[in-house]
Amino acid sequence: MPTKPRDPLPPTPRVPRRGLKAYETPGFLKSRDARIIRMLCEYMEPLQRFQRLQVRETIVLFGSARARPIAAVQPELEAAEAERKKYKEKVPKEVREKLERLQMDMRLARYYEDAAELSSLLTKWAKSLQEGNRFVVCSGGGPGIMEAANRGATERAGGKSIGLTISLPNEQTGNAFITPELLFEFHYFFMRKLWFVYMSVALVIFPGGFGTMDELFEVLTLVQTRKITRPLPVVLYGRKFWQEFLNWDALVRWGTISAKDLNLFKICDDPREAFNWLSRSLLQAYPKPMKWGPMGVEGGVPPDRREKAPEVTPSPEI
Repeated sequence: MPTKPRDPLPPTPRVPRRGLKAYETPGFLKSRDARIIRMLCEYMEPLQRFQRLQVRETIVLFGSARARPIAAVQPELEAAEAERKKYKEKVPKEVREKLERLQMDMRLARYYEDAAELSSLLTKWAKSLQEGNRFVVCSGGGPGIMEAANRGATERAGGKSIGLTISLPNEQTGNAFITPELLFEFHYFFMRKLWFVYMSVALVIFPGGFGTMDELFEVLTLVQTRKITRPLPVVLYGRKFWQEFLNWDALVRWGTISAKDLNLFKICDDPREAFNWLSRSLLQAYPKPMKWGPMGVEGGVPPDRREKAPEVTPSPEI
């Protein structure tokens, strides 16, 4: 029996639409299921940028976000001292407490100035080597000591500086002294920590709080356990602070660390002292620039194969 012919379909009533690709779907990329993708982005994008800009070696400065320049603290301190003098006998508690706080702020301000000076010295020296982007100063990108580190490198030395910021509620991110193309903002603390250490060839730890101590002890643990095998000189800056805050000899006495572990760092109390030790150590350990290789940044000379580096005598402008 013959089949009745079908009526032809009418013209398409709707305009064809295209679906969203997965990597163009904001709702998915910000979801819990895509967390691993976001983590990879915080590894791959900085890696690509550092490679493109030929940055391979960093000197990382850590320290308190609460430190301010002397010029910012001095007027407030003078005003508080003048207010205290108004009271001949009993000084109100709030006046005393304000004055004591500002006196401590002034002590901390000294480290802001020293961080800027040390950063400037290191950057001018690195530029004088004329070997590209060597020994670039890096910080957490925030205020305080971090700002001083970036400021010394860019404002005083005319060099580049890196800022590895973190997104936190109700806090600013990215101080004004970071080289724009080297400003990064992370969501994950652990990815930010990775980039602090991944290319670092030296660390300087200024007085700071919980975040500073977290970075210090994590790095010392990685060096002690040889998870970091390349040379990594560490400076603890500010003898009075570190001697008051930590009793390293007690850790040895209690047997929780070995006496040789005290050689993992050096305590310095002057920008020039820290600069001289770091520049000598870095020339010994990294006589040639590190290179990007299949396993990341590669280079450095093991201690048993190093030649003694000459004393660094900076020119007057450094």
